Amino acid sequence: MTATQQKNKPKNLPTKKAPTPLLAQPRVQRVLYPVLIGVVLVALWQWMVVAMELPAYLVPSPYLMMQTLVTDWGPLGNALLVTLKITVLSFLLATVAGVLISFLFVQSKRIETALFPYAVLLQVTPIVAVAPLIIIWVKNPVAAMTVCAALVALFPIISNTTLGLRSIDPDLQSYFKLNRATRWQQLVRLRIPSALPYFFGGLRISSGLALIGAVVAEFVAGTGGSGAGLAYQILQAGFQLNIPRMFAALLLISLTGVALFVLMAWLTKVALGSWHASELSQD
Repeated sequence: MTATQQKNKPKNLPTKKAPTPLLAQPRVQRVLYPVLIGVVLVALWQWMVVAMELPAYLVPSPYLMMQTLVTDWGPLGNALLVTLKITVLSFLLATVAGVLISFLFVQSKRIETALFPYAVLLQVTPIVAVAPLIIIWVKNPVAAMTVCAALVALFPIISNTTLGLRSIDPDLQSYFKLNRATRWQQLVRLRIPSALPYFFGGLRISSGLALIGAVVAEFVAGTGGSGAGLAYQILQAGFQLNIPRMFAALLLISLTGVALFVLMAWLTKVALGSWHASELSQD
């Protein structure tokens, strides 16, 4: 090779990055791995029921449960809508109330010190002990069950949002004070952006608790008829020893909880995906 050829030889050509295999992509793995484990567990469940010849009134097989879900979809679907309505209403009520209470707490350490123990009191008080009183005081059954479920879902919003509003960079806080920022400017431009990751973490917890609170409130209320939720379907199936229908109702509750968590995770990704480290990391 001549000196001219060596001089004209291209240097440091960019190498084309090989595409990541489909099964090695994190997004695919987050869906594939849980699905594979679920398939294995369901197959093991089906095998055990068949091999041990377990009667349906003790443990129904997954096939019988899905068959019951299809045949009894009419009452189960209507009950799901009732439970979902109470869950969504209570979750919205808990979110609004929790955020407002957190804004109040962050205004003064004295206010937080005086009132935060009462928020903890709501969390540790069993809802089954309070629900009968709420149902007596609130005449509308749907409103009473919504309040009960909201009390269950309230504390994670208060706790996480308050922690986030106080978890701000001291240097940034000093910079805002140096520029004579008002309390409102500090809240909107500094505290709220810092609190968003904590807030969305609270939403993921609170959404599941709202569903649990709705089901517990339905158990306590014992409402029947067209306004009955999935809890009533479970009670009725238990009285009739219709265990496949009970398992089908439990499956609907579980799937609803998973759907709520996935929805909250998606909202977190939309809100924080372009700037926060917790969503930008690929590890």
